[in-house]
Amino acid sequence: MSSTPQFGTAEYNAAPGSDVCLSCKQPISGAYYRINGMQACEPCADQVKAQTPKDSHSAFVRGIIFGVGGAIVGLALYAAFGILTGLEIGYVALAVGWLVGSAIKKGSRGIGGRRYQIAAVAFTYAAVSLAAIPVGIAQIIKAKKASAPAVASSPATASPETSTDQSTADTPTPPKPSETVHVSLVSVAGALLFAGLTSPFMELTSGFSGIIGLVILFVGVNIAWKITAAPKIEILGPFKSNALPASTTP
Repeated sequence: MSSTPQFGTAEYNAAPGSDVCLSCKQPISGAYYRINGMQACEPCADQVKAQTPKDSHSAFVRGIIFGVGGAIVGLALYAAFGILTGLEIGYVALAVGWLVGSAIKKGSRGIGGRRYQIAAVAFTYAAVSLAAIPVGIAQIIKAKKASAPAVASSPATASPETSTDQSTADTPTPPKPSETVHVSLVSVAGALLFAGLTSPFMELTSGFSGIIGLVILFVGVNIAWKITAAPKIEILGPFKSNALPASTTP
């Protein structure tokens, strides 16, 4: 006979006490449980209940802290790859999703659930989208460095008018009130944050590559979602061992 448990088929010819716990391999007497469909004795079922991690506020806070750390590492990884290679390859988003999901699961000590999944999705998306900020800044710096030698190689020749009025040109003129620009740090940070968070959708203007990048980002987010899912432990019972069905005939 096959050693695979046949839970969908009832066997009523077994002798009393012949049921065996599939965990400790000991005979079951009295009552038994079903743990994810597997037959188990009462002590093993109690042990599984005791070892199942319980969700708590402290566990969620630890998961969030670890998730923020994983998102920062993922952002740095994504940005560094784009800056060093000059390539915009969205496949790094898969690694970011794995990093964030694993970090949250590590911080919560194995606990998962809907709120952990929502946090993992938010952190993964933020890490990938905000990586566009350092990448964009690096591209601007490179462009300025490339254009600087061209400007320096063509010095402007001074005209007689400018030489005679050199003394007046050297005198700085106070800026007009209309020319004074007041840019607050908060507004700059807000603009960068908005630009970063919307960058995956802004890439859609580039055509097919933007669509592929958004799809890959969705896959990375889905990886983080699955990793932080709640562990599936279903415990049913207790059931009477070797119970015979009630007779249906008078």
